[in-house]
Amino acid sequence: MADLQLTFLGTGTSQGVPMIGCDCPVCQSADPRDRRSRASLYVETPECAWVIDTGPDFRAQCLRERVRRLDAVVYTHSHTDHIVGFDDLRAFCPPFGRALPIYAAPPTMADLRRVFAFAFTGEAPIPGYVNPEPHEITGPFELGQTLVTPLPVEHGRTPVLGYLLERGGRKRVAYLSDCKAVVPDIVEQMAGVELLIIDGLRHRPHPTHMNVEEALALAAATRPGRTLLTHLCHELGHAETEAGLPEGVRIAYDGLRLTL
Repeated sequence: MADLQLTFLGTGTSQGVPMIGCDCPVCQSADPRDRRSRASLYVETPECAWVIDTGPDFRAQCLRERVRRLDAVVYTHSHTDHIVGFDDLRAFCPPFGRALPIYAAPPTMADLRRVFAFAFTGEAPIPGYVNPEPHEITGPFELGQTLVTPLPVEHGRTPVLGYLLERGGRKRVAYLSDCKAVVPDIVEQMAGVELLIIDGLRHRPHPTHMNVEEALALAAATRPGRTLLTHLCHELGHAETEAGLPEGVRIAYDGLRLTL
């Protein structure tokens, strides 16, 4: 296996694309890249594999991409479109086998414990149910030989983490699926990363998400090797939007696989 492989399970905003009841050109598009399920990223390395967020489409995403291995789950925050696929993790929890490590910031873990209380009772694991092993994120941690550094970002009132993935001392990937603003210290932490994956919801401003212009400004400040926009809504058609982006910036789409 290559050093680091990424599969975009989902690249859409909270309502997905197409949106229910919408007849706009993007929702009616025949381009498969305009079909966006809720944002999630699958990461594979020679040592282990993990997913960032389990939204409402998690089961279908795993079936579509034939995800068979999952050694850990990492959460960015507890908004519905990022956690409600939690129960589908049961497929990766063998009966009475090892627990599945779950990584989340303390406020997010508290919400997971509240919403999915049945999984966090502390009782012996029941066959067919999720068996989580909670790990509260208070600083950098390792998954195999990958150093995962949490990146606190602004996204309305909800505490949100992006993540910087480093291997062999190299900044490989920065993933910020939901953010409105990034403080200078975090920008400096990401500086020179090989791949920046950043929230680029739409062209119009939004109170809790970066628009395309803001995402491009962050990319310019971060100076990554390349940039991919994610968490897109139905106002951005893939082909049309990508044609207007500067060199080194493209749009992620569901099913996109990258080898770094």
